[in-house]
Amino acid sequence: MKYYIIAGEASGDLHGSKIMESIKKLDKKAKFRFWGGEKMKGIGGEIVKHINQLSFMGFWEVLKNIFTIFKNISLCKRDINTYQPDKIVYIDYPGFNMVIAKWAKKIGFQNHFYISPQIWAWKESRIKKIKRDIDYLYVILPFEKEYYQKKHNLDVYYVGHPLVEIINKEKKNTDLFPFTLTKPVIALLPGSRKQEIKKMMPVYKSVVNHFSNYEFIIAGVSNINKDWYNKFLKEDKIKIVYDNTYNLLKRSTAAIVTSGTATLETALFNVPQIVCYKSSLFSYLVGKLFIKLKFISLVNIIMDKEVVKELIQKDCSKRNIVYELSQLLKNENILSVKKEYETLRKKLGKEETSLKVAKLITKV
Repeated sequence: MKYYIIAGEASGDLHGSKIMESIKKLDKKAKFRFWGGEKMKGIGGEIVKHINQLSFMGFWEVLKNIFTIFKNISLCKRDINTYQPDKIVYIDYPGFNMVIAKWAKKIGFQNHFYISPQIWAWKESRIKKIKRDIDYLYVILPFEKEYYQKKHNLDVYYVGHPLVEIINKEKKNTDLFPFTLTKPVIALLPGSRKQEIKKMMPVYKSVVNHFSNYEFIIAGVSNINKDWYNKFLKEDKIKIVYDNTYNLLKRSTAAIVTSGTATLETALFNVPQIVCYKSSLFSYLVGKLFIKLKFISLVNIIMDKEVVKELIQKDCSKRNIVYELSQLLKNENILSVKKEYETLRKKLGKEETSLKVAKLITKV
């Protein structure tokens, strides 16, 4: 069968590659055309657009790039029509994907949505579009199945969180690290988009000199030019590794993480963390108006309490990060966070998520 897969972010590229890998085991004649990144390219198929051309963070950033987004939507529709896939698989990226799904449903394509739009957080009215346009919805958070069934009378498939499977396998790898480490490591995860890296990097850098007994290493991504990272580092002694986040986390004592999928990845590697987030003032104010969550990190959302410290917008300052990191590095606090992580892992379960999703996609 022919599969058209749309992932618009680094996390979607990772999950998309695992789904493609599993589909190939079940469907020997599988052909892929996709929007994604290096990991999906590594599985095979034809790439239409790379994620480094797609990802815009925050309301203001989306508005500034609205014409580019409209062009991408038009290109995607034309490309699907030309390719005529048997299945379309949407991976997260709901702002873009739900627009394509609406059009595709009218045309008669079969729509599979993997990683549900977070309507429990904001824009709950999207449930109408989900019911109308999505044929099969696959959810990854423990509370989502009950949420959809009880609140919206919609049957969905709970498939477990893909990161559990991915990270359990990764922990067994004994890859070499590019640096010799002489001090305990604090990982800096500034994100995978230029906008968020630009916001977070100066704050992260400002903390380094306060912790001379630790080595700070940045988790970089290769789809962003190395020269662009170097603009922020210049003469700093901070090291950087590219596309090696998991290897870095395996060697880290603690981490400072920009909110997103990375917060859960860090927790699953059992690394105590501080979660930071900054956006433009406009994006922040609009978010405050519409988003109805107590927390921004996936760890705290799943646990429904503050397990990891969150420093958002004005609270994300050098002074606050230095203080919170100093507290976090105390032995009793490290042990306390790791105990909470054990409970988190139990909540997420041990599903073989990618194979489960692939079976559901291929059999219908």
